[in-house]
Amino acid sequence: MTDIPLSYLIDRPAEQTRPVGSLILAHGAGAPMDSDFMAAITRQLTVEGMTVVRFEFPYMRQRRLTGKKRPPDRQPVLLDCWRKVYTHCFYREDLSAPILIGGKSMGGRMASMVVDELGAAGLCCLGYPFHPPGKPERMRIDHLLTMTTPALIYQGTRDPFGKPDELASIPLSPAVTIHWLEDGNHDLKPRKASGLDQSEHLAAVASSVSAFAQNCR
Repeated sequence: MTDIPLSYLIDRPAEQTRPVGSLILAHGAGAPMDSDFMAAITRQLTVEGMTVVRFEFPYMRQRRLTGKKRPPDRQPVLLDCWRKVYTHCFYREDLSAPILIGGKSMGGRMASMVVDELGAAGLCCLGYPFHPPGKPERMRIDHLLTMTTPALIYQGTRDPFGKPDELASIPLSPAVTIHWLEDGNHDLKPRKASGLDQSEHLAAVASSVSAFAQNCR
């Protein structure tokens, strides 16, 4: 792994809110840990009693330092980064248990590939990239068929990376549950014509994650 010091953003519930757990949350391929989406879901999660730890993969950290866009690191580098981050967080005394891992798109996918190995209490993925857009024949799901860690995937019904009809016949592990968000795209954002709002979807996700964390104790 490129030897770039990791940096973290840690957001905690308000003092009057009962803490229910912690979620280590990774960003997607093209946006950093403080993107609008990552900031919005973090706010909602803290309202629901979750402590949220955000971090950046080496390529994104390098982009922040140099100002130059870089493609994502190779998969082994991303997975090693997840191992390092989880180990760091596991031994912190200021994170409430249970500790869940997950992320947006690619970040969530990478988390799903090491969650059984790490022994995290649970997995939460936001907009999972089941396949490249327009190529449902190229599914990225082999490990989801045998996963043993409890996992929630929050997916918009319009997400070009995986829609309900494309996944209906796939025998995912019993540990994996997909929560479909009506008319949501890859950012879980519905169209105005639907009468729904992204903030409502994110609030529903946060409430669900909080309940999930309490069941993972």
